Amino acid sequence: MNILITGACGGMGHACVKLLSEKGHNIYALDRKISEKIDGVKYYEVDVTNMDSILNVYDLLKKDDITLDAIIHFAGIYYLDSLVEIEEEMIKKVFDINFFGIYRVNKVFLPLLHKNSKIIITSSELAPLDPLPFTGLYGISKSTVEKYAYSLRMELNLLNIKVAIIRPGAVKTSLLDVSMKSLDDFCNKTKLYKCNATNFKKVVDSVEAKNISAEKVARIALKILKSKRPRYIYNINRNFLLRILSFLPKRFQVFIIKTIIK
Repeated sequence: MNILITGACGGMGHACVKLLSEKGHNIYALDRKISEKIDGVKYYEVDVTNMDSILNVYDLLKKDDITLDAIIHFAGIYYLDSLVEIEEEMIKKVFDINFFGIYRVNKVFLPLLHKNSKIIITSSELAPLDPLPFTGLYGISKSTVEKYAYSLRMELNLLNIKVAIIRPGAVKTSLLDVSMKSLDDFCNKTKLYKCNATNFKKVVDSVEAKNISAEKVARIALKILKSKRPRYIYNINRNFLLRILSFLPKRFQVFIIKTIIK
């Protein structure tokens, strides 16, 4: 198979590139900064927020008459802040990478996908849940991605192209470290939620303590590629307590969260 992978040098992306290349697939790896190259993999420096950057790679592949069997999306950004303190530019940046980056890559490379090919999009366990305080922006961006992905699945099914979502909980990658740093930064800078942020950090620490390896996510991607009729959602390592909380009536959720982190 010829497979295009975004965020290919990040934790999950790198693990997927490694596994799929070991299985004999041809990998076209895209990332903003190239590091930890794997032999036999073709790497391209691509910023998913820049359409020209994406088009440059498309032109190279088209020139070599390369068609694609799959596109796998791992490019993404995590950012944590309160919705009344966050700067507007940061909101735009999160959506530009997490949502519009996926949209741009799919739109540009669609002509290279043949029938029975697949698009795999990485989401988050937070996407289907009611947003939590301070992680709202990230959760909202991932919820948007899943709405987009479902509509895309409906449309591309008419073209015999399958769309699937991988929805992981905490994964042990550099992104996990970034999320913890983002939380620490928020706790230090917020002017409205000093006590709340500190208590919320304890909750997040306990949730993210149970994490899985990036290789497990890569194996899910391989499973989807092998499937003739892949499911829409592949859940992995979702937090049971977060799911229970989201099932409760809204007023109970608000009360519980306030009780825990006030």
